[in-house]
Amino acid sequence: MTLDLRPAGSSALLATFDTLQDTVAFRAGLGHRPPGVTEVVSGARTLLFRYDRTRTDAARLRGDLAGITPSATSTAARAETATDAAADADAAAAVVIPVTYDGDDLTAVADLIGMTPADLVAWHTGQIWTSAFCGFAPGFSYLTGTAPSLDLPRRSTARTAVPSGAVALAGEFSAVYPRTSPGGWQLIGRTDVPMWSLDRDPPALAPAGTRIRFVDTSGT
Repeated sequence: MTLDLRPAGSSALLATFDTLQDTVAFRAGLGHRPPGVTEVVSGARTLLFRYDRTRTDAARLRGDLAGITPSATSTAARAETATDAAADADAAAAVVIPVTYDGDDLTAVADLIGMTPADLVAWHTGQIWTSAFCGFAPGFSYLTGTAPSLDLPRRSTARTAVPSGAVALAGEFSAVYPRTSPGGWQLIGRTDVPMWSLDRDPPALAPAGTRIRFVDTSGT
């Protein structure tokens, strides 16, 4: 992995990576923020490190970041490198989101990829998901999984109103819509768990780096 670091203004460095997996793995390898870093903002292939110039500087932060070892237990890398103990630890630390799998697109998506709806649900619940980055709307977390991606296309026509709590798939990601909004992702289920609440600190349930485990509660 090559770490491409460039200044972003007078008090930030922008790290650019080749793949989403590299970005998630590097963030997971951070553990705690390097000294002087006040905020880490995740993108699909970037990490922005804002820092306090009274506590560190660009040269020192470059050195700190160069010493980071990317985590081999993040996203797709886990499928090849994780032990059962590590997988169990990830599952124990994950935020659990109960899902009723009755989404409008569940059957169509299953047909598209040659699965049964039950197989698709098993695929979705049978892996640990990691919030790679957030965007689109407050609390909307782009989740990447440990199982091989289905790389699903978005709908040809977006819905004008996707309900809050809709569990969806698009491309290599899964997500939960935090509020009613337009959207073109494939809907496979729904949950009552709020993804964004001002009564929480932080308000987002799944900021970047959070692990998620979906649990099928359709029959309860």
